[in-house]
Amino acid sequence: MFSGIFQPTHLVLILVVVLIIFGPGKLPDVGKAMGNSLREFRRATSSAMEEEEDKKPQVVPTQETTQTK
Repeated sequence: MFSGIFQPTHLVLILVVVLIIFGPGKLPDVGKAMGNSLREFRRATSSAMEEEEDKKPQVVPTQETTQTK
């Protein structure tokens, strides 16, 4: 079921290593910095996609003439 790199024991080991490196006091600051970075990345990505959509030529549908019988 849990095959690959993210097995529960691996996740616990990663958490222990992070706690050793940063310490429990700095862990909230590290999380906040990562959250801000992720938020800025998403904002930049969405603005880049909006600019890309603005550059695409707009297709205007033509009105078909209707024939009445």
